[in-house]
Amino acid sequence: MLTEFKEFIAKGNVMDLAVGVIIGGAFALITASLVGDIIMPIVGAIFGGLDFSNYFLPLSDTVTATSLEAAKEQGAVLAYGSFITVIINFIIIAFIIFMLVRYVNRVKASMEEAEEEAAPAAPAADIVLLTEIRDALRK
Repeated sequence: MLTEFKEFIAKGNVMDLAVGVIIGGAFALITASLVGDIIMPIVGAIFGGLDFSNYFLPLSDTVTATSLEAAKEQGAVLAYGSFITVIINFIIIAFIIFMLVRYVNRVKASMEEAEEEAAPAAPAADIVLLTEIRDALRK
């Protein structure tokens, strides 16, 4: 069983997945900082300095706080501002991933075009047939 486990771990797909998870975690930190520290302050400034994360609806009469943190301590709240922030984060992250995939696809396509241009084109079928006929007549 230990040998099978070693073979499983040594397979390329498992290692690729591990690298992908690690890179994905680092990418998540970068995008969270981009959204939280750069984009959301700009969005807040555009909308008059509003901070979406503190928008909530109290679900009980005991909630009188003005910040979401304090309101959650007082009772049940519907934190729709946090939901809006998460949706904006998702859209931004999805767009960034789209741009990365688009760029990678363009690079791959240009590399394939370069390989096709470097490789000599195979002669057409009629040229091959005529060459064979010529060689047969010479014999």
